[in-house]
Amino acid sequence: MNYDDLRSILIEAAGAVEGMDREQEIIDTDLYDLGYDSLALMEVAARIQQRFAVDIPDEEVTDLRTFRLILGRVNSSIEATT
Repeated sequence: MNYDDLRSILIEAAGAVEGMDREQEIIDTDLYDLGYDSLALMEVAARIQQRFAVDIPDEEVTDLRTFRLILGRVNSSIEATT
């Protein structure tokens, strides 16, 4: 999964925020600071499960609060299964 995949999932799940097209500036920004909340992150996790077959437990979702953390978690899970 790449930045654009995750950005699309976030927009589908909870809408867009200003500046999401600037990957380098936003990749380490806390998603809560961008206006997303735990419900949005849970929806993102559900969509990641559907598209990439990576299960992120609810109790872990709220710890993955940046693009970089989510991407790292998903991609490490994908690599572990291949």
